[in-house]
Amino acid sequence: MNRIDAKFKELRDRNEPAFIPFITAGDPSLDVTRELIVEFDRKGSDLIELGVPFSDPIADGPVIQSSYYRALSGGVKLSDILELVKDVRKESEIPIVSMISQSILFKNGCDNFVRSAVKAGFDGATIPDLPVEEAEEIMEAGKKEGFKIICFIAPTTTSDRMELIVKKSQGFLYYISVVGITGARSELPADITENIQNIKRSTDLPVAMGFGISTPEQARAAGKVADGVIVGSAIMREIEKFSNQGNKVLVDKVGRFVGELVKSTKDQN
Repeated sequence: MNRIDAKFKELRDRNEPAFIPFITAGDPSLDVTRELIVEFDRKGSDLIELGVPFSDPIADGPVIQSSYYRALSGGVKLSDILELVKDVRKESEIPIVSMISQSILFKNGCDNFVRSAVKAGFDGATIPDLPVEEAEEIMEAGKKEGFKIICFIAPTTTSDRMELIVKKSQGFLYYISVVGITGARSELPADITENIQNIKRSTDLPVAMGFGISTPEQARAAGKVADGVIVGSAIMREIEKFSNQGNKVLVDKVGRFVGELVKSTKDQN
């Protein structure tokens, strides 16, 4: 069984939401990224979303855009990230999902990318700039290898299109909680509960919520209505804050922050 499916089954049996941190591979270095993945696993994270840096991130706000720029300036390539995940697998079996651009898939070829990703130890991918109507090739490649292609649903998604997305998505559904780009928000929209309940009426797939979740309080609120809580920009902001204080301090400080988010996500009392 794919690690993503196994993890969500385990969490459903415990009636517990998943906590899913996002980090950019290679910011501030590949060595730190490896240490953070292992530390997040220790702190109780359930899956990892690992960003593959590319030059035109259309869905991301300034924090993640800056992290991509730093990683690319450091020379990080897809091949390096595959080696990183292969190395992580010596120590951790946490499910890892790549967030990758369709431009990288086009350059590498869908079949080649999926085979390489599975061999390295990736379990699936989110592709924010690939419409579901154009995703058949990567989805077929994924099915051959048991590699999950996770699709996005936004508050503005029409009911007809949602039906298509629900039918096509694998592993889980990624619900974008806000209209706009990634980044911390002071509060979450009031219609989240209704929107997620509407999605759940159409599918048995887990629904994880991301975009805009930045505090333990927001993570707790999201965990009450979603099957998973995804936090990215707030974590990357912490990484940037401590990037000049040495790897040990950075991993410790960011790990503690993620630990607080995990605790709040799981605390549904």
